[in-house]
Amino acid sequence: MDLLTTLVDKGLRRELPTRDEALAVLATSDDELLGVVAAAGKVRRQWFGRRVKLNYLVNLKSGLCPEDCSYCSQRLGSQADILKYTWLKPDEAASAARAGVAGGAKRVCLVASGRGPTDRDVDRVSKTIAAIKDQNDDVEVCACLGLLSGGQAERLRAAGADAYNHNLNTSESTYGDITTTHTYADRVDTVRQVQAAGLSACSGLIAGMGETDADLVDVVFGLRELDPDSVPVNFLIPFEGTPLAKEWNLTPQRCLRILAMVRFVCPDVEVRLAGGREVHLRTMQPLALHLVNSIFLGDYLTSEGQAGQADLDMIADAGFEVEGAGTRTLPAHRADAAGCGSHESACGTHEDGGCGSAGGGVCGGHETAAAAPAAQGVPERETVPAGEPVAAGEPGPGVRAGLVAVRRRGAGTDLPPNA
Repeated sequence: MDLLTTLVDKGLRRELPTRDEALAVLATSDDELLGVVAAAGKVRRQWFGRRVKLNYLVNLKSGLCPEDCSYCSQRLGSQADILKYTWLKPDEAASAARAGVAGGAKRVCLVASGRGPTDRDVDRVSKTIAAIKDQNDDVEVCACLGLLSGGQAERLRAAGADAYNHNLNTSESTYGDITTTHTYADRVDTVRQVQAAGLSACSGLIAGMGETDADLVDVVFGLRELDPDSVPVNFLIPFEGTPLAKEWNLTPQRCLRILAMVRFVCPDVEVRLAGGREVHLRTMQPLALHLVNSIFLGDYLTSEGQAGQADLDMIADAGFEVEGAGTRTLPAHRADAAGCGSHESACGTHEDGGCGSAGGGVCGGHETAAAAPAAQGVPERETVPAGEPVAAGEPGPGVRAGLVAVRRRGAGTDLPPNA
């Protein structure tokens, strides 16, 4: 296809595709899918070889969020039957992080539900960062705490944070249909604060919320303009008890086309396969490794992922290798331009996210990677009352509903993590 030849050439030159070209990728047929993956794979290998960066999520505070993000299992009014608990202590979070690092994770993402941190919360997270780095010299730490206010990004960097995640999630024109308690502009402002403070910015999207192809292209072009180091791509996990519980819109083929489009638009950026990959890509996850260069290991904020060992086996079987702690993630031209040293790439989950995709509030993770076991003394936990079962919508061809499993292990529990 002339389109793919053009897009590969542009990707190798770091040249922005046109909107029509990006839309055309999303419009390709299933018969053309392997060609699309192969073309985007050439761009991925140019900038990242066959390396896969592993990231590990620690959910510092689950549930109880005052924001109304429709996709989030931790939102205000959510009836999703998730774990709810208050802040983990620094030593508990450090213990949780050890499980991910032992599994090969290069980065630990610290996520807390809520609109944004208070100054006291920043102090708390700063102590947690110190506890993690005291035990793991080479680990990168990314914070995902919601909307930041003046000086907080600088304080997190001074505490040793390498990156900050805050996802845009969807296009500016449709943002008000998803969330009413804050705006798209609020999110953009936080990403810019992060960059101004010298932290590596991580910002991504959530696909599958009923958006159009034009919405997807809009948000990815918006991300390209912001130029974060890392772009997590989350696929909606439709939790029962949330407003988007019936939005089962994605097929594995659709997910791969979205990932390919993101790679063409952001050729030399760390593209992370985040929340919802197990639910929507299923047995086609290995193909996604030809498009992304980063994934989360194990479970997510409020939902279960596949076993950590299965992730490692998948990477090896597909002919890729886990990126080592001493290896720079970003291409030299990006790291040098940023002048950020170890602050070179970012977290990203969509649990909202970013850092994940199943319910992370304004933190911007929609449902990302595995959390590890909490130590003794975790505050008393309250389980969210389960709502009436919400039937899946009318799924299209190839769409499979009812695949969400709520996380019951790892952080905030006395059970070992899935890592």
